[in-house]
Formats: sequence, structure tokens, C-alpha cells
Amino acid sequence: MKIDIIDLTDPKYADLSPVQLSMVRAAQSKKDKIVEELNTAVNGMYELLLANWNGRSSAYERETSVLQSKADNDVDAVREDLLYQLAYESIGSEGNENGPYRYPENPNYSLAYSQRFLVVRKYYMDVTTNPQARLEAYGMDTLARAYLGEFYQTLYDMLASYC
Repeated sequence: MKIDIIDLTDPKYADLSPVQLSMVRAAQSKKDKIVEELNTAVNGMYELLLANWNGRSSAYERETSVLQSKADNDVDAVREDLLYQLAYESIGSEGNENGPYRYPENPNYSLAYSQRFLVVRKYYMDVTTNPQARLEAYGMDTLARAYLGEFYQTLYDMLASYC
């Protein structure tokens, strides 16, 4: 997927989190759909004009500019929404008064449970390569029970499947 809804080489977008990158991909998909619908509408209109012997009509240029303007406005709305989401996601992502967010030293409670699941899973996958030791350590983690809620058992089952 080619990302052109925002410039990812821009320093403020260069180090996006996985959650933010998924937001960018979703916005890019919306943009691609808008562009595809624009192309379909323009081609359909051109075929209609050709079928009626009006291929060189000024109506084509006029309607194309109207459709292009509407598509540009829709893409701008998607881009603005993405920028808002990225700004909102980055609020508090650096840390709090206890320092930067890192599990288990300073867990980020502003994350959704599914995002917490990914953070804890990454932590345990990076701790050791021994699946049995990883499962035992996770089983003794009382913070994970409260932090993950109903996702605790899901991660436990996943880690157990590696044994």
C-alpha cells in the first residue's frame, strides 16, 4: 500500500507507534476508495457522453471539475480527521509524572484493552525465548491480571500454546 495521505518522511510522522500507523493505513484506504469512486464516476460519465455523441462536450470538463472538487474535499476531510486522531493518540503517549510509559514499570492505563494486550504480549515475548519460563513469569504477574482484564486469559492461552 502506497501511503500518500500524509508524508511519513516528515520528522513529526517519522516515528509513529503501531496504533498510529494503523490509523494512517485506515485513512489511506479511505482516500484510495474516494479516488477509485472518482475515477469510476468520471469514466462512466465519459462513456455516457461518447454513447450520445457528445465526447467533446464542455459538460465533461465541467462535471469532471465538480467531481474532482468533491473528491478533494472528501480527501481533505479524511486527512484532517487522521491528523486529529494522530494528535489525540500522541497526547500522553510519552508518559506521565512517573516517567515514560513502559510495562510493567509504568503501564499506560489510557490504552484500550486490546492495545494493552499488545504491549504486555510484546513485553513477555521480549523477556525470554524460553516459552515455559515466559508462561510461568506471566502466570505470576498480578499486575497483568488487573491491567488486561478479560484479555489476561487470552494472552495466557496464547503463551501456553508456545509450550
